[in-house]
Amino acid sequence: MSRARDVAYDCVMAVSTEGAYANLLLPTLLERAGLDGRDAGFVTELAYGALRMRGLYDAIIAHAARRDPQDLDAELRVALWLGCHQALAMRVPAHAAVNETVDQVRRERGAGAAKLANAVMRRVTERGADAWLSLVAPGDTPASRAVRHSHPEWVVEELTRALVADGRAAETVALLEADNSPARVTLVARPGLVDRDALAHDAGGETGEYSPWSVVMAGGRPGDLPAVADGTAAVQDEGSQIVAGALALAQPVEPGERWLDLCAGPGGKSALLGALAAEGAATLDAVELHPHRADLVRRSVRAVPEEVVTVHTADGTAWGESEAYDRIVLDAPCTGLGALRRRPEARWRRHPEDLEDLVGLQRRLLANAERLLAPGGLLAYITCSPVVAETREIVAGSSLRQLDAREAVAAVTGTPARFWGPGPHVQLWTHVHGTDSMFLALLEKPAV
Repeated sequence: MSRARDVAYDCVMAVSTEGAYANLLLPTLLERAGLDGRDAGFVTELAYGALRMRGLYDAIIAHAARRDPQDLDAELRVALWLGCHQALAMRVPAHAAVNETVDQVRRERGAGAAKLANAVMRRVTERGADAWLSLVAPGDTPASRAVRHSHPEWVVEELTRALVADGRAAETVALLEADNSPARVTLVARPGLVDRDALAHDAGGETGEYSPWSVVMAGGRPGDLPAVADGTAAVQDEGSQIVAGALALAQPVEPGERWLDLCAGPGGKSALLGALAAEGAATLDAVELHPHRADLVRRSVRAVPEEVVTVHTADGTAWGESEAYDRIVLDAPCTGLGALRRRPEARWRRHPEDLEDLVGLQRRLLANAERLLAPGGLLAYITCSPVVAETREIVAGSSLRQLDAREAVAAVTGTPARFWGPGPHVQLWTHVHGTDSMFLALLEKPAV
């Protein structure tokens, strides 16, 4: 357990102090430490749990330490997050959580800090999780919900506003709880490149509930699967598969169509659309601003026939000739508040002021996408966020005609259109559909 905790500590420290991303860093740390199976699962739960729940744990630490956690050394604060998660959310005996926290702090910061860690952890373990929640997050105010479910208060307010707009006013707590639940590992079997049933067999998993290309893994490392290694399959949330596939299945594909992915990195949607384009004798241009992300797109599409997808390193707000594309997907940069269960640190890195800058960028990208769309063409506006300012308010400013995206999603999933809400857009919800909370609007440029 000590070695596993050290790996979790290294991950949380790097994420908290160096700007690392847990989902990218942790697999490398686990491999370097030679941990797999149950040990790897323990590390993942400990690191992700501490990162997700640090807001709650800071409130508990503040009470137990009688000081602001932000005044503590980073090493001590991180060790206490881990200790709190072990003691309050995992089946780790209180004495073990205390001892491991103290030993870790002693190694990192010396005897004085270890003495403080010992005092704080002993106070933490005097109460159970429910007792702490009653103490630090009483009642049902937005502020209490924010502490109880470990989300910044402004995020709780934005998610609540989005739920109200979608007719789900009573579901805030359910969504916050879903954000704190580990996501299943979902694969995409790229059509025409690998058989989904064969992938499910090889993965020891099962086919997904909604996407015709999805496979849910029961366990293990996705990278060990041959199909993932050769690019015919990949890790991709089922919601992401649905909203990308909706553009391709919204209407029959005519041979020779030109498609565009205007914000392509890291390439999951480009690869799925590229595989579907190949089946329909269409081609896809994938545009990505950042060179390193453009390289990720190239790697993602490596199994798609070479002549189908062309990757460009360019600015999506200014790229391309007018009226050139029959279908465009704009997966716009956003706050990412729809994928908090997969990105445990994201909720703490975003700030309210980020929203204004992102909304401006989203509008510029949408304006260019409208310019590039051919008459009669289709544009899928997508975000991995349900925030109203990034979704329905952006689309409301479009000059294009909004179609009923539910029909396209129904064509992908085989479910009735009415299942996907009141329309005309589709808002997926983590607590309802088990996917990331993706938004999809389907827009059409009138034919000449």
